[in-house]
Amino acid sequence: MFIKMDPKVDEYFEKLQKWQLELQTLREILNDCMLTETYKWKHPCYKYKNNNIVIIGGFKEYCTINFFKGVLLKDSEKILTKPGENSQSSRIIPFTNVEDIKKLTPIIKSYIFEAIEIEKAGLTVQTKSISDYKIPDELTQKFTENLDFETAFKALTPGRQKGYLLYFSQPKQSKTKISRIEKYTNRILKGKGLNDCICGLSKRMPTCDGSHKYIK
Repeated sequence: MFIKMDPKVDEYFEKLQKWQLELQTLREILNDCMLTETYKWKHPCYKYKNNNIVIIGGFKEYCTINFFKGVLLKDSEKILTKPGENSQSSRIIPFTNVEDIKKLTPIIKSYIFEAIEIEKAGLTVQTKSISDYKIPDELTQKFTENLDFETAFKALTPGRQKGYLLYFSQPKQSKTKISRIEKYTNRILKGKGLNDCICGLSKRMPTCDGSHKYIK
């Protein structure tokens, strides 16, 4: 069966300066699994009937194949890891050389086919709700001192609230937590998330595309 490759993915590989051979090997494996190749979030993404299955990409120390619903996979070989401490759904397999990828090809394919079956079954990942996240004492104190701030914070989308809660909770020292809360108070009052653009010049609000860097 002929698999149509996305020309945008071809362009992605032409510009790659690192992990090109490794990611190309992963691409060949994925295109042998009857998935639809697309280009999303600036990376090659592979879908089954409009459902995202995996995405591949390179980082400083390794390249990865990322399973969107990896937490639902059986992971019989115990090779999946969390891409981040707070990752709830996705799981990755990191690679640093082509040899390891080729060695694991049968396993990678079996994981992909399992991921496809998960989509066919309509299974979903039960993620934490905002109420499951602990609110730092420092943020609770800020709510007490400034009711407008509390109202603005709770009016944010769940994703934006989660981003702030994780960011504010990271420091061990209370003074650092307070400093972060104070730094982002005005942003929260404006209804903006942690990474939303507030320059007012972006053509892709709310996410900043860097347009302001080119405006003098």
